[in-house]
Amino acid sequence: MELNKHSKRLTQDESQPASQAMLYAVGLTDEDMNKAQVGIASTGYDGNPCNMHLNNLAAEVKTECNIAGQVGLIFNTIGVSDGISMGTSGMNYSLASRDIIADSIETVMNAQSYDALVSVVGCDKNMPGAVIAMLRLNRPSIMMYGGTIASGKYKGRKLNIVSAFEALGQKVAGEIDEDEYREIIKRAIPGAGACGGMYTANTMASAIEAMGFALPYNSSIPAENPNKLSESERTARAVKNLLELDLKPLDIISKKSIENAIAIVNALGGSTNAVLHFLAIAHAADIEFTLEDFQRVSDRTPLIADLKPSGKYLMEDVHGVGGTPAVMKYLLDNGYLHGECLTVTGKTLAENLANVEPLSFEEDDQDVIYTKENALKSSGNLQILYGNLATEGAVAKISGNEGLLFEGKAVVYDGEQAANTGISNGEVQRGDVVVIRYVGPKGGPGMPEMLKPTSLIMGAGLGKSVALITDGRFSGGTHGFVVGHITPEAQSGGTIGLLKTGDNIRISAEDNSINVLLSDEELAERKASWVAPELKHKKGILYKYANTVASASEGCVTDKF
Repeated sequence: MELNKHSKRLTQDESQPASQAMLYAVGLTDEDMNKAQVGIASTGYDGNPCNMHLNNLAAEVKTECNIAGQVGLIFNTIGVSDGISMGTSGMNYSLASRDIIADSIETVMNAQSYDALVSVVGCDKNMPGAVIAMLRLNRPSIMMYGGTIASGKYKGRKLNIVSAFEALGQKVAGEIDEDEYREIIKRAIPGAGACGGMYTANTMASAIEAMGFALPYNSSIPAENPNKLSESERTARAVKNLLELDLKPLDIISKKSIENAIAIVNALGGSTNAVLHFLAIAHAADIEFTLEDFQRVSDRTPLIADLKPSGKYLMEDVHGVGGTPAVMKYLLDNGYLHGECLTVTGKTLAENLANVEPLSFEEDDQDVIYTKENALKSSGNLQILYGNLATEGAVAKISGNEGLLFEGKAVVYDGEQAANTGISNGEVQRGDVVVIRYVGPKGGPGMPEMLKPTSLIMGAGLGKSVALITDGRFSGGTHGFVVGHITPEAQSGGTIGLLKTGDNIRISAEDNSINVLLSDEELAERKASWVAPELKHKKGILYKYANTVASASEGCVTDKF
């Protein structure tokens, strides 16, 4: 494999003796000096089941790259376990990690002048971080997802990560005892892989495959399935092909390919985090893609997958009925995807799907994926809301199970911990709207996910009778009547920062509105006396993040100021 003609690497230049000496030192031969160097960025680390197997996958990719006539060179970047950090101050670092991942991959790839990139990724922020880096670098690149986890089991029912959080709510409500709670915790996650439902990791993996940046079936093959290892060979061959074609990320991504990604998110009932991440991906590619585009795609895409958190199945079940390509084939055949978009195979999406076995909708064959005629919802689950509480937008995840209208009195908390305590102490009653504020991108800082309070609400049996709104985020595992990403956030003077307990709030998925039922005059009086609180951190990454991060409606990017 000859060097990519666009490579800036100068290892053969006589004026670069130090770089040649360094490469000889790591074991490269004279022959290797004329081969393409493939940077293999692994987010593997021991402390998270989503990532614990990724270094082994990266080693397999390296071996296969070398067999294919390239030089594979592994380097590592960070990861944050959302499951471990959830409900703690550690969650403030989760979203910030996306941009650190992007920055670090960009740094190594450019500093070392590698010709191509394979990103081996697992957890929620790994994937958008890797894709953002690919777009900045614009050299042949592929994302390889480590795969979904197997389901846990207890008393004949399947468990997953959200089962653990909801078990806490059940214990607090007295529905289960300590022993049963401990058994659920121990059995919820049996091994390697990302959280099993259509939570953020599986959402982003499916969407990035649909966008063309991962190989077919990559998103749906489970982590511990033997076929996951065989992907390493497919990936190495695909990188070689990309180098020969000189096919780069900015040749592949387009507004239509992002629309394909958002269509699969809505069809599968995916995570609200996809909104943040694809706004950031579009920004990295200099493609105009706004909240209105998300709503437009959602309006025309039916929700056809019965997947957790709102449904009953897991990603392993999608694999069992044909995988993500089978779902995409159905969507393409029915006009929901743009088949002409290029992918990392060098072929179009339609060409990739041409020989995929179609989904079967015969009675008793499967009830994981429905036809459009029998869709769980005629439009997508991601809905963009506006109103005096969110003049710049907010994001709701409406599966249809929650109802379309909620009006109730606000119970206001300045931060997640106060909310968790209040919910556990019975401060929230049926018909209330829980408000968690000062947890936005700047105010959090880092826009932490509110899975613990929503799980406490669910576990306490209030899921269908309580709404929750926040300027923070929601985990992909969150379900219920919830609205997040409220912009402007409280820290920036948004209306959510002016609310008082007892205010009446109205949320409508019928006209996509979210309003506090107060007069403009009353809001103006409250705003006149409002004072922005000091940032919670005075130095370090979270201080830098709070001072550089854009709003949620702009994807929380950190290079737009």
